[in-house]
Amino acid sequence: MGETIISIQDLSKSFGDHQVLRKIDIDVKAGEVICIVGSSGSGKSTLLRCINKLERQTSGKVMYHGKEIRDAQREINEYRSRVGMVFQSFNLFNNLTVLENCMLCTRKVLHISKTEAYDRAIQHLKEVGMAPYIHAKPSQLSGGQKQRVAIARSLCMNPEVLLFDEPTSALDPEMVGEVLKVMKELATTGLTMIIVTHEMAFARDVSTRTIFMDQGYVAEDDAPANLFTNPKNPRTREFLKRYLAG
Repeated sequence: MGETIISIQDLSKSFGDHQVLRKIDIDVKAGEVICIVGSSGSGKSTLLRCINKLERQTSGKVMYHGKEIRDAQREINEYRSRVGMVFQSFNLFNNLTVLENCMLCTRKVLHISKTEAYDRAIQHLKEVGMAPYIHAKPSQLSGGQKQRVAIARSLCMNPEVLLFDEPTSALDPEMVGEVLKVMKELATTGLTMIIVTHEMAFARDVSTRTIFMDQGYVAEDDAPANLFTNPKNPRTREFLKRYLAG
């Protein structure tokens, strides 16, 4: 793998008296596909939101190419233009078409020309199989289609890292496969990805590293071949028991 892009150092997060994250240390290298798994409430999504500065950590640092990302909004906006995020609830603009959703951020944030924004949008919509729907509004799409548009929109920004916050959890079961297929294809392109997921087979087959979180800690961080066949931590074994039995 390549150089370290993001470094999470001694990061903790509390909401009032409730500590959600406890002294997290993770280095993310170029080209890695990291899947974060764990029980509900273990801190997975909060960690992702801290990485993308949607939540302010209580202590610790988020470093990008060796530079700490502080709380100045301009600095955060610039960072987010390089570290994109795909949300479980899609976050599309319902009043815009598929094409307009994909062009908006590149025009407003990157200030590229309308022609270049259009070309990028069409390219990435083709990659996720949504080019035939460019004139549709989100209300006319299925959940799986909305999520594929959301992925294309993030790709239009040419991110260095793409974060996924349980991208299939809001989908009906029959739509999960179409989104996972797109993500599997993305994982072969060399794009650095951090994915919070409850899809264990996907994490096993696609990730280069799997992180198991428990009660706000990183309980285990290993190659999927090790974590899914011979987990070292008793809590990891307990979490994966039904999966391993299958």
